Amino acid sequence: MLNKLRSYLPGKLGKVRPIVPVVRLHGAIGAASPLKSGLNLSSVEDALEIAFSFKEAPAVALSINSPGGSPVQSHLIFKRIRQLADENNKQILVFVEDVAASGGYMIALAGDDIIVDPSSIVGSIGVVSAGFGFTELLEKTGVQRRVYASGDKKVTLDPFSPEIKEDIEHLKTLQHEIHEMFIDMVKSRRGDVLSDDENLFSGLFWTGAKARDLGLVDGLGDLHSTIHERYGKETKVKFVGTKKRFLSRFIPGANLQGGLNEAAGTLPAATLATLEEKSLWAKFGL
Repeated sequence: MLNKLRSYLPGKLGKVRPIVPVVRLHGAIGAASPLKSGLNLSSVEDALEIAFSFKEAPAVALSINSPGGSPVQSHLIFKRIRQLADENNKQILVFVEDVAASGGYMIALAGDDIIVDPSSIVGSIGVVSAGFGFTELLEKTGVQRRVYASGDKKVTLDPFSPEIKEDIEHLKTLQHEIHEMFIDMVKSRRGDVLSDDENLFSGLFWTGAKARDLGLVDGLGDLHSTIHERYGKETKVKFVGTKKRFLSRFIPGANLQGGLNEAAGTLPAATLATLEEKSLWAKFGL
């Protein structure tokens, strides 16, 4: 109704600038903690729903910058984006900044068009599990490991126990199943343009320019230029995000929903999570 009224107004008062809402999906993918914000469905769903509520918007854009993380949360975010796109009949434009790798690329597959910088890092279509073994450390320090469990496989892959071949094989079976699901997603979304390069699903990653040649992305560019080229220079880019809580503004990256007492109690775990997240970025030189 408001837009119709404006059409009768003279000059600039009668102009309605088109809007393309943008949701930023930045960071490692996984669960959040009191001192660490995680990229997961719970943390982004509100912003996604707001973005898709712009009925007159010609498209919804996603700005992705993620080295990956949880395959489950990656898949949930992907599915939610596609559900909203189908329900609202919206085109999805994905813009990759530094990296869209592993789970980050899985989310990018939700886009109808994936636009990257020539130097963006794209790919890493694979599954990895990493950990440490402390058996020799326990022997040297004289510390005894005592575990009591019901179920002979309850302590499978315990880092304080020697590796067991059949446990490793079981883990690799799980990884293979998840990898095959990832490959099927890529083929389903981009099968008509994919290269037949034998390394495509090996876990390797490439620059944005090479990823375009491999069919993993659609083109080179940036968010503002691409949107203005497609929908006109008058188009307004509107970033949509979840408001930060008051205390979190003073601690970058913090998620203080649980309060300061809970944050203090989980500080060691949060520190380890931060180190793990930094290792994900470091893999891509970031």
